Amino acid sequence: MARRIDVTGAGGVRLAAWEFGDPPKTDPAGLVPEQAGAPDRPEAPERSGTRDQAAPPGGHECGPGVLLLHGLMGRASHWASTARWLSERHRAVALDQRGHGQSEKPPQAAFTREAYVEDAEAALEQLGLSPAVLIGHAMGALTAWQLAAKRPDLVRGVIICDMRASALGAASQREWQDWFKAWPVPFATLADVRKWFGEDDPWVERPNPARGEFYAEVMHESADGWRPVFDPAQMLQTRETWVYDAHWEELAQVQCPALVVRGLDGELGRAEAQEMVRVLPRGEYAEVADAGHLVHYDQPGAWREAVEPFLDSVLAV
Repeated sequence: MARRIDVTGAGGVRLAAWEFGDPPKTDPAGLVPEQAGAPDRPEAPERSGTRDQAAPPGGHECGPGVLLLHGLMGRASHWASTARWLSERHRAVALDQRGHGQSEKPPQAAFTREAYVEDAEAALEQLGLSPAVLIGHAMGALTAWQLAAKRPDLVRGVIICDMRASALGAASQREWQDWFKAWPVPFATLADVRKWFGEDDPWVERPNPARGEFYAEVMHESADGWRPVFDPAQMLQTRETWVYDAHWEELAQVQCPALVVRGLDGELGRAEAQEMVRVLPRGEYAEVADAGHLVHYDQPGAWREAVEPFLDSVLAV
């Protein structure tokens, strides 16, 4: 079960945070199955809570906190399997970042690196999670290590999942622009979504059902078919704020323990990952076999085996 808690991010943007764990008996109205709005289920009414309305799910009011940050185009529900086992011993909260999931998507909002980092900072402070471990995938990993560099008092550890520190450049941004244009939206059914992203997408080298499921989770039904819950233009705007720059300097400023995780077929190469570990003052390295970019979603069991020992050492009370 996941309970929604509203967070006020940078510039007043309302963000949806989802706390995973056993249902709190004192606040049944604040709970939705898994996460509201996941595919194949109707949208649940938006409900919010605050820290003083009810004890958190799982009873970890004073326990170690973990904040999970999804990647570009992702949503908090992509962390569901990870959050479930985390919530057995820790406070596990996944954040729908601005422009994503059930968080607000204001047309004039800032989609800068600073805004995303400030949003995560606000979530830690407003939810009382700090000092927390930040677990980030792709863009969420960049946010995690930038926040750890900015506010070391809020972060006790960082897990960086398949995110490069090197600049990707203009060619990469143009490829993404062309890719969005290639999407055959609207999709008639969710089955069509799964098939296109899992098999027919030109970026797919071989059939990948997990990838199809991943993208099915970020679609919602509209009058003419299934469309993404996000605005592709906002995603490109968000991505543009990091692809032209390298991020080694912030990486070197992360003083807490940090684990760099890559899938063997992911976007982060082994040489760059190991250099990131070298640059991190307290870096460690792990890789997951038979996994691509969506490491935590594609191979949840192997992902847990890779990260749990690090978490245990950092979150030991």
